[in-house]
Formats: sequence, structure tokens, C-alpha cells
Amino acid sequence: MAKSTSRISLFFCIILILTFVLAVSSRAGFGKKEILILTSSEDYKMEFLEERLEEEFPELDIVFEYKSSGDHAAYLKASGSYSEYQITHNLEYGYLAELQKLGYLADLNGTMDFGVFADDVLESNFYVPEERNGGSIIVNLDVLEERGLEKPESYEDLLDEKYKDLISMPSPVSSGTGYMFLLSLVNEWGEDKAFEYFDALSENVLSFTSSGSGPVNALVIEEVAIGLGMTGNAVTRINEGANLEILYFDEGSPFSLYGQGIVAGYEEDEDVVAVFKYLAGEATEEKCANFFPERIYSEKTFEVKNYPSDIKYSDMSDNTPERKAELLKKWKH
Repeated sequence: MAKSTSRISLFFCIILILTFVLAVSSRAGFGKKEILILTSSEDYKMEFLEERLEEEFPELDIVFEYKSSGDHAAYLKASGSYSEYQITHNLEYGYLAELQKLGYLADLNGTMDFGVFADDVLESNFYVPEERNGGSIIVNLDVLEERGLEKPESYEDLLDEKYKDLISMPSPVSSGTGYMFLLSLVNEWGEDKAFEYFDALSENVLSFTSSGSGPVNALVIEEVAIGLGMTGNAVTRINEGANLEILYFDEGSPFSLYGQGIVAGYEEDEDVVAVFKYLAGEATEEKCANFFPERIYSEKTFEVKNYPSDIKYSDMSDNTPERKAELLKKWKH
């Protein structure tokens, strides 16, 4: 009986080992070298970029893994140069500036041609722009019609109790999109008035989402009527057939700059550098041309069906890590 039990235990050990080996082999592309990219980008953009990278580097297993902006930055700050991810992608500039100060990003001088980018999107040699993410007020026209409600024309209109539980906004704590709405109104109205406004707005907000894509997702499934969200995300859904409309108020479109970089410690890995150069070069250009045409290049402009043109932007000055920490601390309390 003891020998039989021992054999059964050995059998199950072998099965477990084989299962583990198969799982690892599957994840690593059956022996291919793995490149891990940590991103805060939406699914449809990740799918597009994954396809382009797979075509360009069939010998590598390139994997995008998603975390919301706040979790993305927190992970890299906690792991530093010991990160399992070699590349950070689609992370808001404020977070990237923090990572640079901590020494967790590699210097890209000699790796990237910074001259292709517009001057107003260049802040550092340690990361390059990935997109200009503009925000807007997005409405679901079907939900408004069903409720007998008119479109809002100002931020103040959003405080009307008729919109109670019909508004979605990303949380500034976890989402760069949410923070850009906060900063834009702080700069426009002053800190006290802006926070008083968001306190009042919260009475009508059904949910503060963890990601910038959350409000548009809620609009598409008709969970809410109004979303403070990403213009590019809304345009993609409109082009897919969603009955949404993009609105801008007098304060203009808030925006964030999102970038990408190589995690410090991986800058000597030739495969990582090659993947990053392609991702930050041709692949990003194609992604902007298809989804996010707001200007980041010095000499290239793009047009996307139904994307607004001649956008008036909000005042996004003082977008520093220190200022962000102050405002988010106040938001939490």
C-alpha cells in the first residue's frame, strides 16, 4: 500500500510539472524570447499594436499587459529596475516624470529621433510621446431622448438633479484622464471653486471609473447618459455605430500627454531596444493615424473619420508630479 501511494504521488507530481512546463512554454511562445510591455492603453489599440509587432518580430513573443494608469505607475515605482516589464507604454507624462526622477527609466538619447516630434510634446530624453489624449463631454443621444433630457451646454448644467446617476467620470486617483479634467478646472477656476464643483458633481455621478475608457464604455451599454471621457475613445465607438455625440464647453478640451520608455536596466538588451524603436516609431505613427490624430508630430498630421477638428484646448499648465500629488491628496480627503 505504501508503494502504491508513493507511485500515485509521483504520478501527480509529474502531471503538475508537465502542466507547469506547458503553461510556461505557451506563455513564452514555445521557446521564443519574451518581451513584456506594461500598458494603460485600451484593448482595441493594444490589439492593433500587438498585430503590428507580431508581424515585425515573429521571432519574439511580445506581450502587452494592462494596468490602469495609477496601478501602472505604482507597480513601476515599487519594482524599479527589478521590473519584469522591459517597456512602459501609454503612461501619462506626470507619472513618467516621477519614474525618471527615481532613476527607473533609461536615457533614450541615441535610441530615438526626437526631432520628429512637436516641440510642445517633448519634455525629457527618458520618454517619448505616444499620444495626445484629449477629453470631452460625451453624451448618448438615445438615453437622453428616452429620458426626455436635453444635452448639457456647460459644466454647471451637469449639476442639475435631472442628471442624477446619469454621469460617469474617471477617478483622478487611478486615471490620467480623470486627473486632466480636475487639473483643467483648477487652472480655469481656481482650486477652491474647482473642488467645490466636483463635490457637487459627485451627487450626480453614478460611478467614478478606474480607467479613462470607463465612461465611454458605460455610455455604449446605456448605463449613463453623459460621460467625461476620452475623445478618441468616443470617436472609435461612434465609427462602430454607437449613437454618441462629442461636446466641448467654454473651458475647452482638457488633455494629457501620454508617453513610453524603456525601463532602466534593459537599455542594453538589443531586442528590447529594437522593439521599442519600432513601437515608438512606425507603430505609434500608424496608431495615431488610425485612432488618435491629435498632434504630437512636428510635420505630420492625421485625419480620422468623425474626429473633431480645430479643438480649443484647456489650460493644462503646472502639470508637475508635485502639483499632482497635492491635488490628489486633497481629492482623497
